[in-house]
Order: sequence, then structure tokens, then C-alpha cells
Amino acid sequence: MVVTVTQEDFDINRLIEERKASDMGAFVSFIGIVRDDGIERMELEAHQEVAVEELEVIRDEAFAKFPIKSVDIIHRIGDLRIGDNIVLILVGAGHRREAFEGCEYIIERLKERVPIWKKEYTPDGERWVHGEHH
Repeated sequence: MVVTVTQEDFDINRLIEERKASDMGAFVSFIGIVRDDGIERMELEAHQEVAVEELEVIRDEAFAKFPIKSVDIIHRIGDLRIGDNIVLILVGAGHRREAFEGCEYIIERLKERVPIWKKEYTPDGERWVHGEHH
């Protein structure tokens, strides 16, 4: 399982193939993508070590709360353009309900607790975005 903060993009299909197991009947994924809401690009910054530690805590909480079997969390940082991937959460479980619940739990906690900051660049300048970073 992967929990990381990186500048590298991810390949969800590769991860799914690597995680497939005979006792898993469901994978649920969340992919956050840079959308065109008046920005030209965004820059994501993180305190990487602290961010990864918090993501690992969130992953462990999800394992404790839901009967899930695998969790991958990849959050990108750096300069991202419209259409670029920002975050991937991939949860595998025996059944769909557990996979959905685990994935939703992880993304909500990530948005609340992980130290990642977003600066948006618009035609009028730049601005740091407070609060939720996705």
C-alpha cells in the first residue's frame, strides 16, 4: 500500500491491478482534479513529513472503523495545471459499502487535517486559498 505526498503523477489502473486479491470484491476511488474555475494553474505545498504522517494516521483510523482490506493515498504537490490529477484515494474491500465508506472517511479527514496549502494563479494575480484545499 502507498501513502505519499509527491510531485509525480499516478496511474490508478496500475494500482488497482497491484491490489487485486481474491477476497476483494470492490475498489472505490476518489480522484481530485484541477478544475477550471477561473484559475490558470495552482501550486500545492506541504510539510511533506508531517503530511505523510497524518495521512498514515487517517489510513489507520479507516482500517479500524471499516472492514477494508487495502488503502492507497497519493497527494500531489508542486505546480499543477487544469486537468492535472491532485489526489488519489483507492480503497479495496470485500464489499462496495465498506469501500465507499472508507474512501469517504479518508477524503473528509484529509481535507480537515493534512497540512497541504494551495495557491491559485488567476489572470488577476495569485491568492492563497484558506480552508479546504480541494
